[in-house]
Amino acid sequence: MSRLSGTQGQELAPPSMVERVTSILDAFEQRPTARLNLDEIVARTGLPRSTTHRILRQLVGLQWLEYRGAQYCLGSRALGLGGQDGLHGEIRKAAAEHLHQLHLRTGLVVHLAALEGTDEVYLDKIGGHFAATLPSRVGTRQRAYLTTGGRAMLAWMSPEEIDARFGRQLTRSGGGGGWDLSTLHRELAHIRRAHGISIDRGAQTRVLVGVELPSVAVAVHGAEGPVAAICLAGAANSVPIERVVPLVAEAAARTSQVLR
Repeated sequence: MSRLSGTQGQELAPPSMVERVTSILDAFEQRPTARLNLDEIVARTGLPRSTTHRILRQLVGLQWLEYRGAQYCLGSRALGLGGQDGLHGEIRKAAAEHLHQLHLRTGLVVHLAALEGTDEVYLDKIGGHFAATLPSRVGTRQRAYLTTGGRAMLAWMSPEEIDARFGRQLTRSGGGGGWDLSTLHRELAHIRRAHGISIDRGAQTRVLVGVELPSVAVAVHGAEGPVAAICLAGAANSVPIERVVPLVAEAAARTSQVLR
């Protein structure tokens, strides 16, 4: 029989495509940071494995989901329906006190940023003497590979994920902002060897805003992986960047503890 028998003689049609897609998105249980592999999604939805895999590939292609390291998570389209605001609010709340203390201890500009697709989006900014020099504002975006915070988050991705995410952008003639895929891979490998510490001694801000502002950033982790980055920036003649690295790492670690 092509239909399932229901109660009282009724026949139940197999789930429609819309119902299948809905069941897959529901598998993430309204948790914007959830990451599930194929087998976990099959177990939660009860759908055939081949069907689930085919739908997942389509949802990734349409940006409803993202595929990271053999796991799936909600993509920019799904998060744009309201989940991203909830996640961003949770991150801001968890980081607020640590950002404030970081600024008080250094006097430098503090940024909190999250990764959305190929962009870094600024969630918070606490100013210092050089705050007006930086064009960053809460809600603005920048290509992630151009920023210290963006690279701090990208370093936690596999090289294959970086290729899939930035291949088209960075293989165009001239790349972007002086970057190409090989340069980005080398920098991310350097950050990994430095235990997640992303440092720019001012070269990138000189390209972006015409002012040399050294910066350091460290990723913030939630239960399923990196969800944001804390970045500290200041003038080249201010506090030596090496001296503030432990403070940024501490702020990121304390924020991660709250989110976990």
